[in-house]
Amino acid sequence: KCVGIEKCGGLCLKACPSGALKVKEPEKSLADDSMISKIEIDRALCQGCLKCASACTARALTASGYEITVKEAFERVDNDRFFFRKGGGATISGGEPMFQFEFTYNLAKKLHDSGLHVCLDTTGFAPAERYLEILPYVDLFLYDLKHMDSFKHERLTGVPNELILSNARLLAEKGGALQIRVPVIPKLNASWDNLKKTAEFCAGLGEAVKLIQLLPYHSLGRSKYIRLGWDYKLKNVDPPDEEYMSKALELFVSYGLPAKLH
Repeated sequence: KCVGIEKCGGLCLKACPSGALKVKEPEKSLADDSMISKIEIDRALCQGCLKCASACTARALTASGYEITVKEAFERVDNDRFFFRKGGGATISGGEPMFQFEFTYNLAKKLHDSGLHVCLDTTGFAPAERYLEILPYVDLFLYDLKHMDSFKHERLTGVPNELILSNARLLAEKGGALQIRVPVIPKLNASWDNLKKTAEFCAGLGEAVKLIQLLPYHSLGRSKYIRLGWDYKLKNVDPPDEEYMSKALELFVSYGLPAKLH
């Protein structure tokens, strides 16, 4: 939608406080045969202040998110209650919803108290006391396990895994229900040793585990990275083949776990 800085006067460039917007080489306009200069965003410099979006008269830059109250979120879900008569409910997701704990807690409580089934999609990387506080209002935790080796986990995600694993144990001990997602990414966490350790850990959580979802890596997100100007670091990683995923499923099932490929 960018009309070129020649037409708008480069309002976004003037609005950016961090110099994150750069002018690209001129290209032919889609509207006519004129040459226009569009902008690109240096994500390393961008502060996410959205001043460029506010300044853009062509709405080529827009904010994809917006603030919402607990009451507004609840009413939006409640309007669809008719469709939940035979199952279903609400999933609070993110990002990491536990990083906005006050909102997440109050929304989960309001949804749960109204009789709706509540899922919380979380990485498990939040203070244990917060999980205990919200536990009575969550029917199912959608929980990620990305790597069992803490050093490798931190290298891949930026944080170690001790808190994540201890919170999973805590939720299981306190009666929480867990649906665990295991991404299977060749060269990163798909080694047989890591999958075996993951299965052993999940088996140790007992009846709290309602389902294990094995998620084979795919590259469908590559185009989004390109649009955002980000470097797609897995460009040399291929999805795992069906035979390997089938063997991984057999491994988890052999531990008595309810598992499926997703």
